[in-house]
Amino acid sequence: MTPKKQYYENLADSLIEKFNLRGIEGYYCENAEDAVIMAKRFLTPECSVSWGGSETIEEIGLIPELKASDYILYDRSSAKTPEERTAMYSKIVTSDYFFMSSNAITLDGQLVNIDAGGNRVACLIAGPKNVIIIAGMNKIVTDVNTGIERVRNMAAPPNVVRLGLHTPCAELGRCANCLSEDCICCEIVITRKSKIPGRIKVILVGEELGY
Repeated sequence: MTPKKQYYENLADSLIEKFNLRGIEGYYCENAEDAVIMAKRFLTPECSVSWGGSETIEEIGLIPELKASDYILYDRSSAKTPEERTAMYSKIVTSDYFFMSSNAITLDGQLVNIDAGGNRVACLIAGPKNVIIIAGMNKIVTDVNTGIERVRNMAAPPNVVRLGLHTPCAELGRCANCLSEDCICCEIVITRKSKIPGRIKVILVGEELGY
């Protein structure tokens, strides 16, 4: 094991202890392949599954694995009209399992997430029976404020470029605290505890994933 991998494992162990205090289940996988295997172990036959927008779960190849399965999938990208999107969201919030990543995770085990429309963070807060978060160790930050700064200056700018949006951060490469029509930093949610013990599960991955 390389020194960096050992560092990631040691850090994950301490984070998992902090998660436990907050009613969150924590797990660690050395690589993305193992993370996909672990994520699928939580799923039960014929369960309903959905996911929020996440470069991490795209990068690790989780979505094709889910689509090749017999699970009941609620895929928001399949909705073509506003009416279909509304109907799909009504299904997503009732799903058995909801996958997402976290924009940042603090050393004391809090989750920091910033969203545009709010559908992803809404499902994190309530609705789906289980929320499974998959996050690379590059998402770890010292505290909540550092997490918010990380999202605004390191995650949002490449995301808006990827989405083809027109915001100041797309041009500047840093947050300008904008209120533009294309702003994706509309909702800020800090999860300091899971009210339902074990509902939120975090799989930490010993790689750099997502933004």
